[in-house]
Amino acid sequence: MTTAETTAVPPVVDRAAWQAARDELLVREKAHTHEGDAIAAARRRLPMTEVDAGAVVVGPQGPTTLLDLFAGREELVLYKHMWHAGEPFENQCEGCTMTYWAVQDPAYLTARGVSFGVVARAPWPELAPFVEFMGYPQHWYSVRDTAEEVLSGGDFGTWTCFLRQGERVFLTNTVTGRGAEATMPALSLLDMTARGRREAWQDSPAGWPEGRAPGWFWRADETGAGIGHGGRPAVQWGRPGAAAVAPGGRHHH
Repeated sequence: MTTAETTAVPPVVDRAAWQAARDELLVREKAHTHEGDAIAAARRRLPMTEVDAGAVVVGPQGPTTLLDLFAGREELVLYKHMWHAGEPFENQCEGCTMTYWAVQDPAYLTARGVSFGVVARAPWPELAPFVEFMGYPQHWYSVRDTAEEVLSGGDFGTWTCFLRQGERVFLTNTVTGRGAEATMPALSLLDMTARGRREAWQDSPAGWPEGRAPGWFWRADETGAGIGHGGRPAVQWGRPGAAAVAPGGRHHH
């Protein structure tokens, strides 16, 4: 840690002054929350468009349809996970790993009547070992050969929401880019801290530690330290059999 990192800190005040400053910011935070509620209300008023309910995806039990993924429920949320064909596990997308990791147990969605799954543009024989290595639930599906563009095309790294009416399926919403941060709680926690994400785009006080490229800590080395490039998506180091990654190597475990 450099001298600048230890000496550039927030101003020190007494508890009453700290509370007054915190209360002042809380007014803005509440306004932000209320605006988020208003945007969510607008989402509920979006139109919807029909997709192919019979579109075939391939999962643990073989081919199945988009309609089947609803499991009789009215709604379905799918995450479109980026996939780099032929690459080892450590080279798969660190952003998608972070987006999905904290929400892989859909218990609270299913309790509200919403089904859940993940799709990737990967051959199932290539995808299945990755799901096993990561210890993920068996709600992953290959859309490599799926004709429905909503499932197999467009941007991956996207949350996609559907509504079922009988045997017809409709697309209601998609969220990608920074919108996907809604399922990255680590980023929200970092935004609560004094240093934030330590990324170059942030508006930080003078003398704060220098920022780096966005997402630099999503990958880590064997020690768990963020490194930006190389290593593995940070959570992979906790998986059984996750060995060191040689520079330029292609190790699956």
